[in-house]
Amino acid sequence: MRSIVVGLGVQGHKRRRFAGDDYVASVDPLNSAADFRTIEDASLDSFDAALCCVPDAPKFELLAYLLANGKHVLVEKPLQTESSDQLIHLQDLARRSGVMCYTAYNHRFEPHFVTMRDLIASGELGRIYSCRMFYGNGTAQLVRESRWRDEGAGVLPDLGSHLLDTCRFWFGDIEDDFDIISSNRFENRAPDHVVVSNEKGACRIELEMTLLSWRNHFTCDIFAEHGSAHIESLCKWGPSTFVHRKRIRPSGRPPEEAKILVQEDPTWAAEYAYFKQLCQSGTYTDLSNDIWLQESLGKLSRVAVGSTGKMSPPQ
Repeated sequence: MRSIVVGLGVQGHKRRRFAGDDYVASVDPLNSAADFRTIEDASLDSFDAALCCVPDAPKFELLAYLLANGKHVLVEKPLQTESSDQLIHLQDLARRSGVMCYTAYNHRFEPHFVTMRDLIASGELGRIYSCRMFYGNGTAQLVRESRWRDEGAGVLPDLGSHLLDTCRFWFGDIEDDFDIISSNRFENRAPDHVVVSNEKGACRIELEMTLLSWRNHFTCDIFAEHGSAHIESLCKWGPSTFVHRKRIRPSGRPPEEAKILVQEDPTWAAEYAYFKQLCQSGTYTDLSNDIWLQESLGKLSRVAVGSTGKMSPPQ
């Protein structure tokens, strides 16, 4: 499969690396190292798939062009457009052209995330009472200095899209009942620290996201009827730990199974291989998860932007 990279920035360089021998060219209007300035400059006969690492604004027109011309697409999350109708249009284009439109949520390929999904699905934990996730990095200044990132709902679509997608990965079709608990602009123009929760579903869910964690970090704690499960850190920030504790009744120190991974981030290579397999197998494009995420993030973003707290002048 011949792949081009559209948007030769940080993510684009990663996608180019993990496409390996499939990579044939790059497109970027600003990066002089790219082979082409616009997608139209790249001959349609020269590639089969496009790895799109671009801001939200141009995504719809770019993807519509590629899908209408029979090209597979991997697009960086979140896939947000002006309306859900536009997402449905992209889905219809992909299906009519017989190509795959896939939104990249690489954390689904994080080993401990897969273990958590399988543990929940096994029923061994019993009824899930509570799930709390924290996702933080220290990119506030980089975001503030970006041409396009420090706007809108800020950290919410950036890191929050990962967290909401992870909820769907683990728990399936959860209800869209998330509320903003707090939204702050401590250093940036757009929200840089947000907490959301869902108190109405089968289990309580709380998601905290921030650009102000000077040590990049991820944690998850799930408490359930027959025990608990915990993740600390991601492979890229390793070591990454998964712990499963089995409840002792009426109380007592629980037996514990722990697995610690010290390795390079495996998600980029695994996700590209998965995308390639989808393209080659003729799997139908399904953007229902993107529609759910767009509607959920849209409602949360409107509240987050309108209710932000303290704002410090950008430095």
